[in-house]
Amino acid sequence: MACVAVVLRQCDIVIRRAMSVRSKNLSSVFYADSYHPIQAGSIDGTDVVPHDNAVYRAQLCSTIGLYDPHGDPKATGDSYCTLFVARLSRLTTQDTLHKVMSKYGQVKNLRLVRDIVTGASRGYAFVEYETEREMRRAYMDAHHLIVDDCEIIVDYNRQQLMTGWIPRRLGGGLSGKKESGQLRFGGREKPFRAPLKPIPYEELKKLGIPPPPEGRYMSRFQVVPSPPRRERSLSDREEDSHKHRRGSDDRNRKEDALRSSVDIKEGHYRNRSRHRDDEHSRGRSSSERSGRYHERSSSEKEHLHHRSTDKDKRSSSEKEHRHRSSTDKDKHSRKRKERDEPSQTQGKYSRHSPHKD
Repeated sequence: MACVAVVLRQCDIVIRRAMSVRSKNLSSVFYADSYHPIQAGSIDGTDVVPHDNAVYRAQLCSTIGLYDPHGDPKATGDSYCTLFVARLSRLTTQDTLHKVMSKYGQVKNLRLVRDIVTGASRGYAFVEYETEREMRRAYMDAHHLIVDDCEIIVDYNRQQLMTGWIPRRLGGGLSGKKESGQLRFGGREKPFRAPLKPIPYEELKKLGIPPPPEGRYMSRFQVVPSPPRRERSLSDREEDSHKHRRGSDDRNRKEDALRSSVDIKEGHYRNRSRHRDDEHSRGRSSSERSGRYHERSSSEKEHLHHRSTDKDKRSSSEKEHRHRSSTDKDKHSRKRKERDEPSQTQGKYSRHSPHKD
């Protein structure tokens, strides 16, 4: 029983590892840099045999060279500034699409592809912008946009920029609907899935199919690769470097001017703050002076009041003293008079006494 339990546990571990690897591979994808019909018809990019007649027809056109991507007289304009817009509503007009795509830049040319016989829209168009930057902006932001109740898809002009391109009408193309049974992988909408089976490197090398990039897979939720960039010539690079230098010089001048203006503003601000501080200090000094003056005046008033009260007290005390002295003098004078009067009466009687006579 113990041996059976150990075996079951090991089997469970192996199954879990396989499931984890499979789930990891399901979320890992990669994109095609060049077009090969047999690889585009495979979900993981490892098929070596066409699985339907449409893929066989596309492979035949690619081998014999029946399709020239640059031979279409209607495909005019700069391919690096052109977007491919698909899954449009049959009721979407050229003016409506022009209005929608003008949100991302200035549209130089717009061509809504129509049926040759009926003139009805075929559900896709080509939009050319003035600059490559505007095209890239629309490439990133306009994908899965709702236009006339339809979710559109946006891709770069693979007809002229992708090596080995074969259009849908010849059995090639990318993406597609599941109901048609002709799905094509490797593009923006339906990338290749990481292989679940061993990769046949020798057969892929014989057919000229690039093998899957093992160890360099991307996540399904990562940002898709950007469109190919224009190859710059030596004169263009020198002109770009010259423009970059002029732009850097202009930036440096603007930064210097901005710094000088900032310094001037800071100087004005400092002068104003100093002036305000001086005014504040002056106001404080004047207020302190006025306070000191009021304190001095109040203390002087109190001192004068005390002096006046002291003078009044002194004058009143002097008056009282004078009054006392005058009353004492009167008393002494009266006493003297009273003393002198009996002595005078005695003298009179002594002078005229009868005994002496």
